[in-house]
Amino acid sequence: MINSNCAPLGMAVTPHHLASQSALAVLHEGGTAIEAMVAAAATIAVVYPHMNGLGGDGFWLIVPPQGDPVAIDASGAAGSLATPARYAGAAQIPHRGPQAALTVAGTVGGWQEALAVSAELGGEPLPLDRLLRDAIRYAADGIPVTASQEAATRSKAHELAHLPEFASVFLPGGAIPTGGSRFTQPALARTLATLCDEGLESFYRGALADRMADEMASAGMPVTRADLAAYRPQRRTPLRLLHSKGEVFNLTPPTQGLVSLAMLGITDRLDLAESDDADTLHGIVEATKLAFGLRDRFITDPRHMTQDAQALLDPAHLDALAARIDPAQAADWGKGKGPGDTVWLGVMDSSGLAVSFIQSLYHEFGSGVLLPGCGVLWQNRGASFSLEPGHLLELAPGKQPFHTLNPAAARLADGRTLVYGSMGGDGQPQTQAALFVRHVVQGMPLQQAISAPRWLLGRTWGDSSDSLKLEGRFSAATLESLRQRGHEVESLPDFSEAVGHAGAIVRHTNGMFEGAFDPRSNGSAAGF
Repeated sequence: MINSNCAPLGMAVTPHHLASQSALAVLHEGGTAIEAMVAAAATIAVVYPHMNGLGGDGFWLIVPPQGDPVAIDASGAAGSLATPARYAGAAQIPHRGPQAALTVAGTVGGWQEALAVSAELGGEPLPLDRLLRDAIRYAADGIPVTASQEAATRSKAHELAHLPEFASVFLPGGAIPTGGSRFTQPALARTLATLCDEGLESFYRGALADRMADEMASAGMPVTRADLAAYRPQRRTPLRLLHSKGEVFNLTPPTQGLVSLAMLGITDRLDLAESDDADTLHGIVEATKLAFGLRDRFITDPRHMTQDAQALLDPAHLDALAARIDPAQAADWGKGKGPGDTVWLGVMDSSGLAVSFIQSLYHEFGSGVLLPGCGVLWQNRGASFSLEPGHLLELAPGKQPFHTLNPAAARLADGRTLVYGSMGGDGQPQTQAALFVRHVVQGMPLQQAISAPRWLLGRTWGDSSDSLKLEGRFSAATLESLRQRGHEVESLPDFSEAVGHAGAIVRHTNGMFEGAFDPRSNGSAAGF
C-alpha cells in the first residue's frame, strides 16, 4: 500500500487490522508514531492473545528523523525464586505451568519508557486513556476470534486445558473458541482501565502490582512482589551494520539482533542482486548457519557476555565468514532454538519518526498461567534458560533469558527509511533477510517481497526436524537445485504461519509512505 495523499500523516503495519486502525486513529489525532505504537501494542495484546500480551516482553527500535536511533529493552529477568535448586531433578525448565512463568513481564514498562522518549522528542502528549481506549473496549465488549487463535488453541489445548484459570477464559465451557465467535476478556479490560487511572507504573509498583503478586504467589510462580518492584526497562544503543545499501539497525543482546545483522552483512558479500531463487535461498540459508553459530557461542544476558556484539559485525570478520560459504554445497550445522510466537508492528508519522516494535509471550499462550483477577496471561520466556551448570544460558535469579525477538530498521543510502520485522523464533532473522534482500538488494516491490514464498531452516511447532522447509509455491526447479547442493528440503503449505508474519514500512524521499503486510496474518497496512 502506497500513501500518495498530498500531505501524508503516517502509516501503520500490524498483523491484525484492528491494531493498525488503533495506531492510525492516534496519528489522525496528532499523536506521534510512538504514541500510535502504544495504542497498537495494547490493542494487539487483546485481539491476538495467543501471541502476545501484558504478561510478556517487548523490544523497541525508535528511529528519529535526525540523530541516533534509540532501542528499548523491555524484557524481564528471572525471578528471585527461580533458582536451579527449584528445578532440581528436571532435565529442562517446563514450557507450561507456574514453573514456566519464571521471568518478570517487561512489556508494560516498555510502553512507559517509549512514551518518555516521545515526550523528550517534544509535542503535547495524548492522555494514556486515549491510547488504551480501543484495547479496553475490545477486551470488555469482545472481538471476533481469528483463524490463527482458533488454530493455536486447537493445537495446544492438550497442553493447557489442565490449567483452570486459562481454561476458564480461553476454553470457555470446555470448548475451543471458533473463528468469528465473540471472545471477551473482562478482567483484562479492568486491568487496562486501572493502568489508565493509576499509570503504567502501577503494573510494577502499587495496588495493581500487589494484587498481581498475590495471584502469582497463589499460582506458585517464582516471581515475587519485590521482583516486580525492581523492574526497569533499559535504553540501549542499537547494533549497526554498514551495508552497501545503507545502515541497518537492530537490538543488542539478549536478543538475536546480532544474527539478523550478521546475515545481512554476510549476504552483502555474496552478490545476490541478480540471483535466482535457488542461489538466493542457498546464500541466505548458509549465512543463517554461520550467524546461528555466533548466537549459540556468544549471546546471553549482556552482563554475562564475553564478546562485544558490535565487534562481531566488523567488516573483516564478516568477510571471513562469507568466505566460508560454498555456492555449490550446503554446510552441516547443529540445530536451531525452535519456533516462537510473537507480533511485529511498525509505525511512521509525518515528522519522519519511525518505530519498529515487537512483543511476545514466547510460545503460543506463553506459560498458560492466567492471573484470574487481573486477566494477565504470563509468558514462558524463561524456558529458554538451561539447567546445565556452566552453560551460556544457565539459569540464575536476576538473569535475562535469551530472546529471539529483534525488530529491525534501516536508513538506506538512497534516502529512504525502512522499518521491518517478523514473528517466528528462529525464523525471524531468516524472514528479515528474505525481505531485505528481495526488496532492497533485488528491487522486488515491497508487498511482493513479503507475499512471495518463504522458508524456514529449523523446527516448526511439534517438529523434531531441523530441515529446510519451503512453502509450496517455490518451483520444482528451485527445490531440485537446493537438494543437489545437499539441503534436506521439506514442503510446507503454500501460505504457512511457520514462516512468520512479516511487515514493513518505507518512507520515501518525497515524504510518501509505502507499507506491506503479510497475507499469512490478519493484518493490514493502513495510512493516510
